[in-house]
Amino acid sequence: MLNKLLMVFRIPELRNKFILTLVLLGVYRLGFSIFLPFIDQELLAERLENLRSDDGGLGQVMTMLSLFSASSIGMCTIFGLGIMPYISASIIFQLLGTVYPPLEQLQKEGEAGRKKINEYTRYATVVICLGQSFFWIRQLSSDTGMFGASLIPEPFNNLFFQLACTLTMTAGTILLMWIGEQIDEYGIGNGISLLIMAGILAQMPQAGWSLLAPALENGVGLGTNTGIERFLILAALFVGVVIGVVFITQAQRRIPIQSAKHVRGNRVFGGQRSYLPLRLNQSGVMPIIFASSLLMFPYFLFQMLSRTFPNVWILNQLDATFGGHGFIYHVCYVGLIYFFAYFWTAITFNPKDMANNLKDYGSFIPGYRPGTRTATYLEAVMNRVTYVGAGFLSLVAIIPTIVANSLGIDFLVASFYGGTGLLICVSVAMDLVQKIDSHLVMRNYPGLLEGDAA
Repeated sequence: MLNKLLMVFRIPELRNKFILTLVLLGVYRLGFSIFLPFIDQELLAERLENLRSDDGGLGQVMTMLSLFSASSIGMCTIFGLGIMPYISASIIFQLLGTVYPPLEQLQKEGEAGRKKINEYTRYATVVICLGQSFFWIRQLSSDTGMFGASLIPEPFNNLFFQLACTLTMTAGTILLMWIGEQIDEYGIGNGISLLIMAGILAQMPQAGWSLLAPALENGVGLGTNTGIERFLILAALFVGVVIGVVFITQAQRRIPIQSAKHVRGNRVFGGQRSYLPLRLNQSGVMPIIFASSLLMFPYFLFQMLSRTFPNVWILNQLDATFGGHGFIYHVCYVGLIYFFAYFWTAITFNPKDMANNLKDYGSFIPGYRPGTRTATYLEAVMNRVTYVGAGFLSLVAIIPTIVANSLGIDFLVASFYGGTGLLICVSVAMDLVQKIDSHLVMRNYPGLLEGDAA
């Protein structure tokens, strides 16, 4: 394996792609050391810690924001918003593409249409950034916001300073979006996914230390907060999630295909049997990201309404349910994961086009007529395998909450070492390895996952 990794750096084109990707990821991490001016960062960290201890729901929301946005939302830096506005804009245009005919027509125009949609997505990202960053700065500068008092000194707490910070954070997110696109174009791997994975990996040491520090101070025992059984459960979850992600990512439903025989001169061609691989988890980790992003809106909405109308019982219950990740929250979470799993699969997998391609190449599925019957069969199979893949994603998504509530472990630790964060890292790493493999195979080199020749 070491020789194969060294081989990657011996190929000039791959080496340049790697170096460019690492440099851009370094720029991304460097941005978290550039703070917005005149904001008391220590006091902000203290207030956020108090909010997390008083309201577990807010702490979990902040953790999910950090996981999925490649940001550290508790730090007022130029990259404070992360990449979440771009992801939100992408979700909006993906949804509009299924219900708005002009966008649907653009999606069918191939590369030109994709570029136009990307342009609209960038414009929408700027608008979302302006709204989110201005809301965050207003919370920091307000005496009645979520922090209880202004964190900006009075001489600088004015509209001009707020607009300057808003534009700075917006420019930071646009720079992150540009970095992701440059990695897609000139680097290796999916740029946005690599940014999210880099943000998760950067926070894993802190999460691990928060788990191990009490054990180092008080020792390890049984039935205590530093009990050995808690570490064993987390280790088992870590191994189980890694194995499960690899299994589900690589799992395929292979549909047998028979190519028709045809005669040319005195020779008979075709008649060979092969298979059509359908991935069990066609949508990857995107359903979890989309579902978590959308569930943040009802949390903040019900929290605001419950504080505005404190005597309305239903609003208080909804605030407690979505804030504390109760039963209704998990039902909505699982439902959205299934919805986005089928939605994303419907976008990326078109059974009619696949059936027509099989028909054009003179191939067919035994027992099914080419054309409509084949398309119906492929759609039915894809619906069944997507159901299983979405079930696995739902299980991984709710593991952190179950572990955090049952074992009394910080939600940050449970997310990184037994649930969504680990799922994202493993999935992105496998996608990166597959892209490297494709580059090696194109140059007639053995892939990273291929066994050594006997």
